Amino acid sequence: MKITVRQGEIQKARDEALVVNFFFSGSASVKLSGATAAVDKALGGALRRVLNSGDFRGEKNRLVLLYPEGHFPAKRVLLMGLGKQADFDLEVARQVAGTAARKLQNLGVTSASTVLHGAGAGGLDVEVAAQALAEGSMLSCYRFDEYRSGDNNKSTLQQLTVIEHDKRRLAPLRRGIRCGSQIATGVCLARDLCNHPGNTATPSYLATRARSIARRTGLRCRILDEAAMRKLGMGALLGVSAGSAEPARFIVLEHGIVAGKTRRRPLVFVGKGVTFDSGGISIKSSGGMGDMKFDMCGAAAVIGAMQAVAEIGVSQPVVGIVPATENLLDGKSVKPGDVLKTMSGKTIEIDNTDAEGRLILADALTYAQRYKPAGIVDLATLTGACVVALGEHASGLMSNDDDLVAKVEAAAAVTAEKVWRLPMWPEYREQIKSPVADMKNTGGRNGGAITAAALLAEFVGSTPWVHLDIAGTAWTSKTRPYIPRGGVGVGVRLLVELARRWGSRKT
Repeated sequence: MKITVRQGEIQKARDEALVVNFFFSGSASVKLSGATAAVDKALGGALRRVLNSGDFRGEKNRLVLLYPEGHFPAKRVLLMGLGKQADFDLEVARQVAGTAARKLQNLGVTSASTVLHGAGAGGLDVEVAAQALAEGSMLSCYRFDEYRSGDNNKSTLQQLTVIEHDKRRLAPLRRGIRCGSQIATGVCLARDLCNHPGNTATPSYLATRARSIARRTGLRCRILDEAAMRKLGMGALLGVSAGSAEPARFIVLEHGIVAGKTRRRPLVFVGKGVTFDSGGISIKSSGGMGDMKFDMCGAAAVIGAMQAVAEIGVSQPVVGIVPATENLLDGKSVKPGDVLKTMSGKTIEIDNTDAEGRLILADALTYAQRYKPAGIVDLATLTGACVVALGEHASGLMSNDDDLVAKVEAAAAVTAEKVWRLPMWPEYREQIKSPVADMKNTGGRNGGAITAAALLAEFVGSTPWVHLDIAGTAWTSKTRPYIPRGGVGVGVRLLVELARRWGSRKT
C-alpha cells in the first residue's frame, strides 16, 4: 500500500471512497465539525440523518457505509466511529485506521482518501497520529497468499491519500506517514517470515533474507556457519541443531557500527530462531505441532525491527542477533541426560530436549557481550507456561535491571504491545540446579517461564537485560482490527520504538 499526503478538502476528493470519523455521542442532538461536517453538508445532511436515527452513535471500530447520489465526487463514504472522546488514544487511532482500511479492501476498493484520525479533537500530535494511521492501515491489509493457487486475484487497497486542509500540518504529517510505513513494512516482513512453512523458512533461508535486507538498507551482515560456531565453542546451539539435516546459522545484523566501533554503546536485540520445533527426543504431541513453524517469531521480530531501524535511520547503534536452527530428532540428536558446554564455558545438563530455545539463546547472549552493550532485549517463543500465566494478551517480561524495564515498558505503552513483569527471585535459580553440571535446562512445571529466564540470566552477567517471552502473543487464530490471523510480528514496533527513544535520549 502506498500512502500519500495532499492538501485539500476531503469533500472534493474524487476517489473510490472517502473516510471520515465521529466521536461517540450519547445525546439526541448530534454536532458535527471539521471535515465530517463538510462532507455531511456536501451530502445534504446524509451523515446527520444516520446519526440521528440512533442506529450508529460513533462506537469505537463501528462504521457506516454510504453510497452518495447526485454529483458527489466520491463513490462511497465511510463514517468511522472513534468511541468516547475521553477514551481516545494512540491505540484507538491505529485500530480505527485498520478497521476502515480492511473494510475498504474487503469491498474491493483499490484507492481511497481519508482524514487524519485523532489530531484534532482527539488531542494527538499530528506526526504521531499520522504514524498510527500508516501502521494501522498497512497492517490491517496484510495478506499471506504465497502458497495459494488460483486465489491471487483478491483486490488490495493500493493507494490511500491523507487529505489535510491546513498546510502547516503537512510536513509533520508526511514525516509520520513515512515512519509508520517503514515500521509497518518491517512488521509485514516479520509476519511473512513467521507464516512461511518450515520447509521454506529454514535457518539458511533466514540467513539469505537477512543478507538481502542488509544489502538493500545498509546494514552490516555477518553469517556464521556451523564450523565458525564450533570454533567459538557454541556447544549449546550446535547441540540443538545436531538432529537436523538443515545446518544451523548464526545471523548478526549491525546498524550504526563502523569497523567494529561506535561512539555509543549499542542496544542488542536477540531473537530465538527455531524454524521448526518437534521437541527433539522429548517429542511433542502431534496435535498442533504444525504451529511450531512459529517458534522463530523472536528471530522474525529482530530481523523486521533491524530493517525498520535502518530505513528510519535511527541514531542509536543497534545489533540484531539470531541463532537459527531446527529442533528435530535422529541418531545424532541431543538426549536427556547429556551435558552441553556453552560458548561462555558454562555447562548445561539436558533435562528435556524440548527446552531448546534457552540453549541457543545462551550462546547468543554470550556472543552479545562482545559488543559491550548498553542493554540487551531478547524475544523468544520460549514457554507454554507463559501462555498459561498471561494468555494471548501480553508477553512475559523478566529482567535484571529496573531502568531497562522502565524503558521497555514505556515503549510497550506507546505501541500497545503489552508486557507484564514477572519476578526473578533467587528461589527460581535453585530450581535449575544440576547434580552434574552448572545448571539444567528445566526447573519443572512450577514457574516454568521464570526458571527459563533464570537460565538465560546466567549468560548476561551484569549487562542490563530484558527477556520477553512471546509464546502467547507471537501468533493468533483471531483477527483483530490491524492483526490478521497467523504470525503477528509482535515485538517489531516495540523494539523500534525503544531504539528511537534511546537514540533521541527521551529515555
